[in-house]
Amino acid sequence: MNKVERINTIMRYINNRAHFTISEIMQEFNISRSTAFRDIREIEAMGMPLVAEVGRDGGYNVLNNSVLPTVRFTDNEIKALFIAFMATRNQQLPYLKSRQSLAEKLLGLISENQQEDLILLNQILLFEGTNPHNPELLDLSDLPDPVLEKLIQILLLDRYLLITVKEEKMTKFYPIYLLHLHHEKGKWLVEGFNVKEEKRMIFPVSNLIDVKPDHTKNKISKRRILEKLSRRDIESNLVLELGPKAIAQFKKYHPLKVSISYTNPYQTTAVLETFININNAEELIEITNWLPFLGGDITVRKVPEEVLKGLQERLFLYCP
Repeated sequence: MNKVERINTIMRYINNRAHFTISEIMQEFNISRSTAFRDIREIEAMGMPLVAEVGRDGGYNVLNNSVLPTVRFTDNEIKALFIAFMATRNQQLPYLKSRQSLAEKLLGLISENQQEDLILLNQILLFEGTNPHNPELLDLSDLPDPVLEKLIQILLLDRYLLITVKEEKMTKFYPIYLLHLHHEKGKWLVEGFNVKEEKRMIFPVSNLIDVKPDHTKNKISKRRILEKLSRRDIESNLVLELGPKAIAQFKKYHPLKVSISYTNPYQTTAVLETFININNAEELIEITNWLPFLGGDITVRKVPEEVLKGLQERLFLYCP
């Protein structure tokens, strides 16, 4: 780490603390006492609001509500930020307008030479979803669902939600505890625990009509929810052993609820254990369509009869 990178990192380290000592800086960044003092003096000269404490165990206090100096970026950091923005331009990510204004602010912080490098990168690098004839063009189909930002704002305050979902020709209401938001194959999915029916559910964000916090009293605790999910996961009815080719296929694509555990240090063999709800038609179809994708480098240890039957029917359709 060069001096500029180190000082930037120390500034971020300090900015997240109300108090620190020289010894902490020495240990955190593996530098000598004299280097730590020089870096702190340079940071103070840049305008970082620090107050030194006198005494054997004294350190520095960081003043609250003060304007901090502008963070300096290295050339590689600027390129990394810019490429990250380019790569995610057409990925249905939320806060699109904020991302655009943030990119403009970043450009205002860098030198003319750095700006010229970014212009050249913008001409050369093309990512999935980018129009090669007009890289700045955003496809309207790639804009995030308008309910996504609302959902994120609410879940940061409360993960117990009441959601209204459009299902075929019906509208249904579910009280859920939100587990994760997934972005898969260009779609956002809500994974939640239905606190009424006590089961895991997944909904496309595009099917959400409304979302709001659940203010119901005496809700089931997060710890209890995770315990119930853990017990459910133990009841695995699909167990497969995967070889290296099947692992490579798994990494390319796998259903959200499915995971693997490696069984050797080289990660060339693994075990897949999961629970398949045979009463859920969509889940049954999804797993039946996905299993052949893994190829022949698998050993089946346990499989529900319904899944096996679905695989046989699927293979029969493709065989004359």
